[in-house]
Amino acid sequence: MVLLGEPNPSFQSAAFTMLAPAGCRHDPAGKAGLASLTCEMTLRGAGDRDGRALINDLDALGVDRGESVGVSQVSLRASGMAEALAPALEIYADILRRPLLPADQIEAGRMVCLQELRGIEDEPSHKLMQELRRQHYPSPWGLPSQGEIDTVKRLTPHDVEAFHGRHYQPGGAILAIAGGFEWERIVDLVQRLFADWEAPDEGAQAPPPEIAPVTHIPYESNQCHIGLAYDSVPYDHDDYFQAWASVGVLSGGMSSRLFTEVREKRGLCYTVSASLQSQKERSAVFCYAGTTCERAQETLDVTHAELLKLRDGIKQNELDCLKARIKSSLILQQESSSSRSGSLAHDWYRLGRVRPVDELSAIIDAITAESINKFLEGQPPENFTLVTLGPEPLESPVGIS
Repeated sequence: MVLLGEPNPSFQSAAFTMLAPAGCRHDPAGKAGLASLTCEMTLRGAGDRDGRALINDLDALGVDRGESVGVSQVSLRASGMAEALAPALEIYADILRRPLLPADQIEAGRMVCLQELRGIEDEPSHKLMQELRRQHYPSPWGLPSQGEIDTVKRLTPHDVEAFHGRHYQPGGAILAIAGGFEWERIVDLVQRLFADWEAPDEGAQAPPPEIAPVTHIPYESNQCHIGLAYDSVPYDHDDYFQAWASVGVLSGGMSSRLFTEVREKRGLCYTVSASLQSQKERSAVFCYAGTTCERAQETLDVTHAELLKLRDGIKQNELDCLKARIKSSLILQQESSSSRSGSLAHDWYRLGRVRPVDELSAIIDAITAESINKFLEGQPPENFTLVTLGPEPLESPVGIS
């Protein structure tokens, strides 16, 4: 396990982010959703605390916490006053290493996962973007962490125990801490809590499931939802921030191109956006628009045209607006121990090192319209994946099969 720390004596708060290599890409064939159910079950008691005692003790410490399951990792996050850091870490060491995984609560844990899946079914924009990621990325990298209703219903306590035993392990795990703490004391504590954590024997990895191509999801509604995706460069690429800035010009506030051209000038849709989403070794820009069925085809055509226009480059005044927003977000991140601990962990996972805030600021200062345009010449938006959701399929723009 890698331990990262960024002490700041001026902070009264402290936060940590734990990443364990137990994401949904490790779900065995026919057991999609097992990573999510296992994460849910680890929170139902650990060490000598049952589920209620665990929650009560964290609440008594005033800890703000959260967890999520990604493609490659499960993330556990906690923040609070600096004096709560050590006792909170002790509790989370039990959650990672010694969860009770109570078999008599498997149905309650299953219901939490099923409610999330049914919530996605009731939220068409979420359902669309989930399918777009599944279609755009090669399997298993686009799989939804929530799994499928039918597979989650079949998961057993034995499945959960086996998944935890195999994937909650120190190899590939990262613990990042930021805020008001003393480095030497934390090193001693982490050594005591994790030094004897052993990796399990490697088991065979299940092959990724076959994914049938989908371009339209039938859905009875007065609205139509449109998703477009194209490849970009991942976080460790030298041109990542050129790519990120180009997408910021495309969709980064009410002055952005998509908002201005698709929504404000033409009134085609009620929402339109684009975001650059990076995994460790791959990245893509995902675009979304929600509109009425009557205006759906025009919305698709105009949105696609705006993506293609990005090939012609951006202007300096567009970049100036974006940089002001970036600087504000960087300042806010520096003032949050929780945000900083997350950045430390994810930097190490993607880069193998921590990128200081000063370095990040210098990279952003060096971005120019010319550098972005040079990047776009070599990496233009192309080879789009299109998925629509609504009563009827739409006609694909020229160049999208």
